Formats: sequence, structure tokens, C-alpha cells
Amino acid sequence: MKQQNKQIPLEFMPQNQYSRQDFMVSKCNFQALKAIELWPQWPFFALLIFGPHGCGKTHLAHIFANHVCKVSRKVFPIRFIEAKEIKTEKVALIHKDNPCLVVENVSAQIDEKAMFHLFNMYQNEGGFILMTSQFPFARINFKLQDLSSRLNIVPRVPISEPDDEMLEALIIKLFSDRQITITTDVLNYILQNMERSFTYAQKLVAVADAISLSYKRAVSVPIVKEAMYQLNHNMQQELF
Repeated sequence: MKQQNKQIPLEFMPQNQYSRQDFMVSKCNFQALKAIELWPQWPFFALLIFGPHGCGKTHLAHIFANHVCKVSRKVFPIRFIEAKEIKTEKVALIHKDNPCLVVENVSAQIDEKAMFHLFNMYQNEGGFILMTSQFPFARINFKLQDLSSRLNIVPRVPISEPDDEMLEALIIKLFSDRQITITTDVLNYILQNMERSFTYAQKLVAVADAISLSYKRAVSVPIVKEAMYQLNHNMQQELF
């Protein structure tokens, strides 16, 4: 493609849709959705949903929040909090104000004592916690043994990398979120040549959108080819 035809695209964030109707269900995430919607008949006060970046954990957390309000017949906000933002001095207030809590992105980069106190308070004094992470807790190297032993008993449900059915729906949705409708030829080319992961799908759609805007052309197979080349080249550079 001729470089002189390019223009600098204006960046904008696509609008995320977090309703139950917008959640794409496939074999890779069916059990996670089922576990979310079992509340309040959970076998434990806490639940972990884990899976790769971009697999829909935050979407599921919003479905959980809406489900809690619907089942409880009470309209109250379910608080979402990043795990690394939980501090010991705030635990009591968090529990007091949030009978149901979503704790996102549990990792080794957290205040382990704060998480330990949060866990104990919800377990001993009542309440529910939905946690999300990229990994099962057994694979996270927590330094505080008491925290590790407690988190390892939390029921967990994985979300696996997408199957072909999920990938097709995901690609269509990611472009649709950017107000782009792609042809069958473009979709088939992507599915035949892409890396099979949520992260790659999201990056590919973003790069293809940027290229199409820079050329002021609709997303086509040549544009997707260029996007894949750029994306694969950048990913190879990151390895060195």
C-alpha cells in the first residue's frame, strides 16, 4: 500500500458492552458463567474465575453484579476493586459497605496481609467475594503461607483459550464494537491465519482498525495481512 495515502488516525476506546445478552458463550467459558449464576447457592463464600487476558473475566464480573441485584431484589452497587489496591486499614470498611464484592486481578503484586484480613473477615462475618486472576492461586507465588493456604481452598473455574466457534463470534464482536462490519472473506482469512488467543484477537482488531483509518479504506484482506505482519513483527521483537 502506498504510504503517501496514510493519515494519522484519531484514537478512541471502543465501547464495552457488559450485559448478559452481550456475553458470548462457548465451551471455553460455559462453566464459568454457570458458576456465576449459581449465586447465592455457592458451596463457599468466595469464587475464583481465572483465565488469559481478554477472555471475559470482567464481563463475567458485571454479569455477577447484575445477577446479585436481580436475585436480591435490591438495587445496590456491587463494588469492583483491584486486588493491589486493597489495604489493611480499609478492610473493615470494605466489608461493612459491601456484602458482595468483586476483587479483580489477584496476583503476586498485592498487599498479602490486607488480602489475608479481607478473606478472614468475609469468611467469618459473612459476605461473598468474586475474584478474578490470570492464574489459579496455586500457581501464584504468595509469600504469606497463611494467605496461600486459604486462597487455595477457594473453588475455581477456568476460562480456556477460545475454540473456533468463540473466535469467530469474538472477531465479529470486536469489530462491531468499533462500528465496523467485516466481509466473510476477511473473517475467514483471519480465522485461518491468526494465533488462537483472546489477546491476539484484540490486538489484531485494534491494529487493523488503525491501518484502515490511516488509509481511509474499509477493513479488507490486504489490510488484515498488513496488521498481522505488524503484530507478528512486534511480538517477535518483544522476545529479544
